[in-house]
Amino acid sequence: MTDQVVDLDERFRTAISALTPQPKRPAGQSIEPGSAITGEACFALFESQATSRHLDLAARRLGSARRGYYSIGSSGHEGNAALAALLRVTDPALLHYRSGAFFVHRARQVPGLDPIRDVLLGVVAAAADPISGGRHKVFGSAAANVIPQTSTIASHLPRAVGLAFAIDRAARLGVSAQWPPDSVVLCSFGDASANHSTAAGAINAAIHTAHQGISMPILFVCEDNGIGISVPTPPDWIEQAYGHRPGLAFFSADGCDARDALTTGATAAQWVRDRRTPAFLRLRTVRLLGHAGSDVEAAYRRPTDIAADLLRDPVLATARLLISSGVATPAEVLERYNDLGHRVTAMAELVWREPKLASAAAVAAPIGASRTALVRADVLRIDALPTGADPSRESARSAAAQLGANSATPPDTSTTLAQAINHTLADLLARDRDLLVFGEDVGRKGGVYGVTKGLQKTFGARRVFDTLLDEQSVLGTALGAGLAGFVPIPEIQYLAYVHNAADQLRGEAATLSFFSDGRYRNPMVVRIAGYAYQKGFGGHFHNDNSIAALRDIPGLIIASPSRADDAAATLRTCVSAARVDGRVCLYLEPIALYHTRDLHRPGDNGWLAHASPAEHVEIGRARVYGDGADLTLVSFANGVPMSLRVAHRLAQRGLRARVLDLRWLAPLPVDDLLQHALVTGRVLVADETRHSGGVSEAVCAALIDAGFEGRMARVTSEDSFVPLGPAADTVLLDESKIETAAEELLAR
Repeated sequence: MTDQVVDLDERFRTAISALTPQPKRPAGQSIEPGSAITGEACFALFESQATSRHLDLAARRLGSARRGYYSIGSSGHEGNAALAALLRVTDPALLHYRSGAFFVHRARQVPGLDPIRDVLLGVVAAAADPISGGRHKVFGSAAANVIPQTSTIASHLPRAVGLAFAIDRAARLGVSAQWPPDSVVLCSFGDASANHSTAAGAINAAIHTAHQGISMPILFVCEDNGIGISVPTPPDWIEQAYGHRPGLAFFSADGCDARDALTTGATAAQWVRDRRTPAFLRLRTVRLLGHAGSDVEAAYRRPTDIAADLLRDPVLATARLLISSGVATPAEVLERYNDLGHRVTAMAELVWREPKLASAAAVAAPIGASRTALVRADVLRIDALPTGADPSRESARSAAAQLGANSATPPDTSTTLAQAINHTLADLLARDRDLLVFGEDVGRKGGVYGVTKGLQKTFGARRVFDTLLDEQSVLGTALGAGLAGFVPIPEIQYLAYVHNAADQLRGEAATLSFFSDGRYRNPMVVRIAGYAYQKGFGGHFHNDNSIAALRDIPGLIIASPSRADDAAATLRTCVSAARVDGRVCLYLEPIALYHTRDLHRPGDNGWLAHASPAEHVEIGRARVYGDGADLTLVSFANGVPMSLRVAHRLAQRGLRARVLDLRWLAPLPVDDLLQHALVTGRVLVADETRHSGGVSEAVCAALIDAGFEGRMARVTSEDSFVPLGPAADTVLLDESKIETAAEELLAR
């Protein structure tokens, strides 16, 4: 047991023992004249605060005994319990990692929950932990409407904003949601986090949305303890940064004074609930016990500052309030404090013996759960009405027919890739009311390349809408909308731009099912225009060809179709996988193929295809072109038509190659890869991404791991950014490089 734990505990006992009892006041009366706070409510608040304090002390003891694995505590922040007392249990909460007292008080209001056991199971990483299943210590409970968050700095704020937006949107569109339409979303974070660009962007997005008259019922709570690990926050900084923003109501309360926290917190919460606009509550707190168990704050803080924080201990302050107002005697307070301490200690002794996750399979179980048969059934749901009987679908299809307007769509309804995506989005929007399509310029303009043209006009601005220019907010909207019952389809305008918001995928979208043991999910299909080879529109940011940062995110599905029929089928599969299994899908659209019509010669219409709504492409299954027995050309996106032209020229010289279109970059279609590699014994991977970290590395590794012993080679783009103009040709994969590599491999 550390000296800090003993000192904090003994200091409380000593201070309370020294107090003098006051005349008793009935628990149902106000704690003081004119106050709306009853003694009963104040005592309940103290119980939650004291419980949270004992949980912190127990976590430190468990860590010292090497029985616990998490020691970031909430001591000094216990004033946040007031917010749990003020809000409804049905109000969704996304909590700061020091909001332990809030969690305790919220959980105590839900029959059947035991916050003491639940928190301690997380501390000891027990498989029985009811929220994460032993994967991480988080504050979360589906029953208590607390959505678990990781400690990635401020990464949960965009999701919270998205959820606040989506609760009202669900009510207006008749989409079933978990939360009542008059809910308030609570999002808490620290003062250091308030400086993060993610926090600034999310709060700006909330104000921007409300400014347009759109409901945004979110209460931001900054638990300001004045220090971020070892770096002080100026005492006036949070108010200076957020206290004077038009459109953001600002409130400030002393989190170490239960009366102020309850009174000001009630005003802030009611403001949001009544006006459906955002508010910011600065809750002034202190940090006791340092940042975490391993932190020795005496190394960077003055003793006088540490002592000043101890004088503001919120648990001690609430206990004093109970005694001074006559709600309880010092003996009664100590008795309850000790009783809670004994309960926590006894539970800690029980839970540390609980089994831990013991296999990789058990750890990864919530990642990538897939029910293939149900996904297929959802894909193949087709309206009973004939297509022509659906005016909304036909209106959107009419607008889509104008894409690539230089020539008309052929009579057989074969389409370009862009038209196929547009048609499919229209079909799905007409069929499923839980779909939202949004992003920068997707509404009125119909997308930079016209892929969403006509959709807003047909389905309305509540379902197809423009967002502000902030990729973190775009993905945050999707994260929140998914929680509220939607299947969101956000668009990131260019592949290079997704890196502005990669943590929303890596740290939020991909981890929620992991940290909630599948109790919460992030259904979403992120459309991303990407890759290079645009004619007359160059430069790196519009021709990015790197997806290495996306492919290693556990559970993420990445589709990358090259032709119209596959574009339609893979998009339908992604949407159904999101709806059925809560999957996070990235849908990479090759810009240069959007309006491509020809394959071998001008006017042959060889790259048009018929996109059938009844077609299903299973995740992780490739497509083969041809049956050549000499060589297997493996590619995707822009590389597929290039490889097909190379195969055509090789065939003219008597060399027979088949082309395997991966279609899925995560998970890779390993079974299909191996099957077609074994047929020819030679594999050439034509990879338009970079040489280092490119898709071809994973393809070759997958074949080696599967036991393939044939000949392999790969040809890629250079390890370079894509420059402007003709210089781009020097660094990008092209047909001549593919053909040369194929000839060399065939000559071995």
